[in-house]
Amino acid sequence: MTVQDIRAFNRFYTNAIGALDYGRHLYAPYTLTESRVLYELAHAPRTDAADLRAELSLDAGYLSRILNKFEREGLIERGPSERDPRRRSVALTPRGREAAGLLEERARESVGRLLLSVPPADRPRLSDAMRTVREILSGGRASRPEDVVLRGPGPGDLGWIVQRNGAVYAAEYGWNADYEGLVARIVAGFAEDHDPALERVWIAELDGRPVGCVMCVRDEAPATARLRLLLVGPEARGLGIGDRLVRAVVDFARGAGYRDLVLWTNDVLGGARRIYQRHGFVLVAEQPHHSFGKDLVGQDWRLNLGEPGAGRDEKRE
Repeated sequence: MTVQDIRAFNRFYTNAIGALDYGRHLYAPYTLTESRVLYELAHAPRTDAADLRAELSLDAGYLSRILNKFEREGLIERGPSERDPRRRSVALTPRGREAAGLLEERARESVGRLLLSVPPADRPRLSDAMRTVREILSGGRASRPEDVVLRGPGPGDLGWIVQRNGAVYAAEYGWNADYEGLVARIVAGFAEDHDPALERVWIAELDGRPVGCVMCVRDEAPATARLRLLLVGPEARGLGIGDRLVRAVVDFARGAGYRDLVLWTNDVLGGARRIYQRHGFVLVAEQPHHSFGKDLVGQDWRLNLGEPGAGRDEKRE
């Protein structure tokens, strides 16, 4: 392989995905770099400007001009960093999230059209080839927390939630198909009827593939949301994904106006319980039951979203 081979591939790929074709209005009215900054901010509740500059390898002055522009347009707000008062943190405003959401929708539609041109039989080979390129050019480095992206579900993701839950719980806890059936009913109910303003699904993506999920849905009790189907695949544990998923649910539920956030789990799921405790959930009831082919102890947990500081992770890892 030569330098020219890589440059030729770069030219081909940027043309294939339309990265330079502003006639498609893919990034308008923002540049490619500005769009990438919005993307990074949309996938982190709050980030330090210094971390953003390092992650994107941007010149400090260039990033500062972009952020100043975003602040003038009401897309971001800046304040002191929670981790280091000498730093400045950056977060999207509602208007900024709307802009980032529009860019995300355009990008997904563009890539979706590109994928439709690939015969289904060739897609696994294409996916493997892209993964190989990433692994080789990253020098074989281990995955980092910042490599994980939280996003909404795309085509096939709801089916993935059902399949992955069934497979992981069967392998790790010996649960039978009754659990997969329960997950299928929960997911089907969300797919058939949900209010986007009050209910949401998050997918954790690593290296272009889903590795985790969680749901926030309305509960039967007034002003109460329910956290459901928190899962992090064994291949992606240790990156803080569970904490990020639960934090996303807590922040969303509070922003949607819920007073309480509840969940049901089982005592054997120790890792999940520790995450819930870190976010302020309190155990309110326990009940033995026989489900999924096992004798279990079900647990009800509750988080009062109205308490000052409730839901904050005081022991972030």
